[in-house]
Amino acid sequence: MTEWDAVVVGSGPNGLAAAIVVATAGASVLVLEAADTPGGGTRTTGSTLPGFRHDVCSAIHPMAAAGSFLADHGVEVEWCEPEVQLAHPLDDGSAGVLLRGVDETAAANRSPRWRPLLGRVVDRWPTIERDVLGPAVRGLRHPVATSTIGLRSLPPATTVARWLGSPQGGALFAGISAHAASDLRWPLSSSVGVGLAAAGHVGGWPCARGGSEAVWRAMVARLESLGGRVECGVRVASLADLPTRRVTVFDTTPWQVDRIAGDVVPERVRRSWRRFRPGSAVFKLDHALAGPVPWTNPDARRATTVHLGGTWQEVAAAESEVRRGRLPDRPFVLVAQQSIVDPTRAPVGRHTLWAYCHVPRGCTVDLTDAVEQQIERFAPGFRDLVLARHVTTPGALAAYNDNDVDGSIDGGAAELHRILFRPTAAIDPYRVPGTDLWLCSGSTPPGPGVHGLCGLHAARSVLRHLGHAVPAGGT
Repeated sequence: MTEWDAVVVGSGPNGLAAAIVVATAGASVLVLEAADTPGGGTRTTGSTLPGFRHDVCSAIHPMAAAGSFLADHGVEVEWCEPEVQLAHPLDDGSAGVLLRGVDETAAANRSPRWRPLLGRVVDRWPTIERDVLGPAVRGLRHPVATSTIGLRSLPPATTVARWLGSPQGGALFAGISAHAASDLRWPLSSSVGVGLAAAGHVGGWPCARGGSEAVWRAMVARLESLGGRVECGVRVASLADLPTRRVTVFDTTPWQVDRIAGDVVPERVRRSWRRFRPGSAVFKLDHALAGPVPWTNPDARRATTVHLGGTWQEVAAAESEVRRGRLPDRPFVLVAQQSIVDPTRAPVGRHTLWAYCHVPRGCTVDLTDAVEQQIERFAPGFRDLVLARHVTTPGALAAYNDNDVDGSIDGGAAELHRILFRPTAAIDPYRVPGTDLWLCSGSTPPGPGVHGLCGLHAARSVLRHLGHAVPAGGT
């Protein structure tokens, strides 16, 4: 082909989503990936022992399972859903638990206020996911749906945790909110907690059968069925490295676009990108285990996701320390045990464990002991089951994936006004003004996650520019 309608740089789930939407409209699209395999944050490897499969980055996919993108665009992924979506154990042996039902969750956590917090968001989820989780200007056209989730997202997560009225409910909400890696005492820090908790009630917190790589494999298969193409092992250092095309779409951070195409980006845009900062970094461990984790709390044994940090006050304190550039004595640890619902992850009778904590960018401290102490705190005897472990430092994560700048996986801090306006405040936050360049990564609204919505909204903007009709699915 002498000219492509669109070339997408980067094959993470948002880059593949953008390519699928463009191809669905009948436009020609090529995806270029620097690594040897597609997928970005949805890759799976055997990093410990033969027969054990570990997700490199993303592991649990509430936004993908609850969202419309994959289903509406013919992407078929087999989800493995647990009995308990999420458990947050406490030192007294109890746990905050997220169940599929709103009322069941309220009862389990002795927190009647869980329904007024999330009931209307869950009831209006299709409208919210379709019309609100995207560019701010789109949400303004749907004031009822926007106000439903917006009013619940305004307070600090600590305020909501206290208001929920029980240790279990407060810890559950704080832990979910802490996925944003922000200070939970700041305004708008409850937004991620509201969104992810509601998604759990709608679609669960499942993992993909066979590993997170099943997501990219299904997306690539769909793209190729539409005539699109993916080429791996192609590193783009400048626009001159790209084939002839009408537009370029970057599934990268804006800082990478600045390096690759800075000479065509207006200086005012480049300055605004420099004010957009990465969030906290990640220190990650993968474990091959001789058996299931011996959690003291029985609900934690039935949940694919377990949050470890104690009370909501402890979680908030730990995340605040990280945002100040310090290492907490007891980090908040996010754990996934996919093998309890997906037998393809480990040999019979064996199990995997995926765990990470937030650390300041540039951190070089080995936190293996601190992470495993938090697991032992709620699962005495855990270390006796460890057959092998694989450590991924922030530096190793950044070297593995160019999008993970300084070991940060969020494409830009999701805090304060940056939750809505990413990477800059604009009516169309996906198009680089005055150019034929677009951004479609988690650096754009609605932010990081395996949901495809950044790619969907960017592709809609691209298609309007190309003069193609926007496909009806997922729009």
